[in-house]
Amino acid sequence: MITELAVERVEFTCGRCQDRWTLDYDVQRFMDGLGHEWEYFSCDNRSVPSPYAAESAPPCGRCGHRPAGRLVARRPVPLPGMPGAPRSPVPDAGGHRPERHSAPLLSAVAAEPRAADPQAAAP
Repeated sequence: MITELAVERVEFTCGRCQDRWTLDYDVQRFMDGLGHEWEYFSCDNRSVPSPYAAESAPPCGRCGHRPAGRLVARRPVPLPGMPGAPRSPVPDAGGHRPERHSAPLLSAVAAEPRAADPQAAAP
């Protein structure tokens, strides 16, 4: 059973060349039938290992070194069926918002804040 869903922004700083980058990961926490909890990570719609361990982190684009990631931001995604969670019925399973099937996938590369964003203008 899925116990938690979140989007986590992970920052990487290369210890060799000092390059820095961020990626967004979809994270699922899952409880198996034996009561053990597991984490599943995906990035750009692909299953990937944990970015928080150096041996499984993405390599630096400049020098290939693999720095462990550091969590810098997180957005929990409410699970369906939570008390008080709003929901909308799907009137026609095949025809409801058909554009969602052909919409481009969001990139895991974090977008730079826009100037119009009040959070971006704060010191």
